[in-house]
Amino acid sequence: MPGFGQIVGHEQIIAHLQNAITMDKVSHAYIINGPKESGKMMLAEAFAMALQCERGGPEGCMECHSCKQAIGRNQPDIIYVIHEKPNIIGVDDIRDQLNNDIVIKPYSSKYKIYIIDEAEKMNPQAQNALLKTIEEPPAYGIILLLTTNADKFLQTIRSRCITLDIKAVRDEEIRSFLLENYHIPDYYADVCTAFAQGNVGKAIQLVSSDDFNELKAAVVQLMKRLSDIDFYEMGSAVKQISDFKLQIEDYFDLMTVWFRDVLYFKATGDVNGLIFKDEVYDIKRQAARRSYQGIEAILEALEKAKVRIQANVNFDLVIELLLLTIKEN
Repeated sequence: MPGFGQIVGHEQIIAHLQNAITMDKVSHAYIINGPKESGKMMLAEAFAMALQCERGGPEGCMECHSCKQAIGRNQPDIIYVIHEKPNIIGVDDIRDQLNNDIVIKPYSSKYKIYIIDEAEKMNPQAQNALLKTIEEPPAYGIILLLTTNADKFLQTIRSRCITLDIKAVRDEEIRSFLLENYHIPDYYADVCTAFAQGNVGKAIQLVSSDDFNELKAAVVQLMKRLSDIDFYEMGSAVKQISDFKLQIEDYFDLMTVWFRDVLYFKATGDVNGLIFKDEVYDIKRQAARRSYQGIEAILEALEKAKVRIQANVNFDLVIELLLLTIKEN
């Protein structure tokens, strides 16, 4: 479990939480809202550790008994609300683990802190049960709701919580973090950073993923030879992409990064700004052959393909249409 000092980015949220501790104006309920793997749990745990730290500063000291317990996730007054059913947090989960427990005073700390991950999975009954506690919490009670979609909460819950929206972390920060901690080549750090789109957790996953390397290699190989494929060979190209059906959004994102590189090089002639620096020869070749209008048409077609796949339009049909658009432009 990291402290605030170990978290990459999210400076505004960290400053808000630390000010609340320093000024003794900690709210009883927070919503931390942001994409999957974007650092919600790290922020919640760093906040909880700081609140319970025996030294009483705005940052957990990492050395006192409470901080050591928090790092090991066995601090008795930092409670993780869990749920048995994968897609629902039910009313019994909230009643048993939170409502019935919060009436008991803290075991050893100033606060009793409840962390509910994937809180958007609370059904309406669970939310109504939680609402009663949020409306009249004990002085020592703090509830942290971590969610990918705060809009799924009842308005009555949202109005009683402080909502902290996670913003994308700057690419330079993510890139530096990857280079310092994972000792990877520059070009690979560039690809993972661009692909993570401001999400540090996703960048870390990509760096450590053999699947991502395989996916990237497949996309690059197809992008390099697609112009030379005859129309009768389209079926085998579609089949090749269908091997990555479960990762199709990532596949599309990598294709988007490729064509953004083509567009960038066409506009600037600058190799240094490319993400796929190691494929500069083919990027240059495509930039020379394609028009601005054609590249924009391809990027639009990629966005449309994403929407169609999510709407369950026939997979092969969507891919074939996309490849034809790329070939024609």
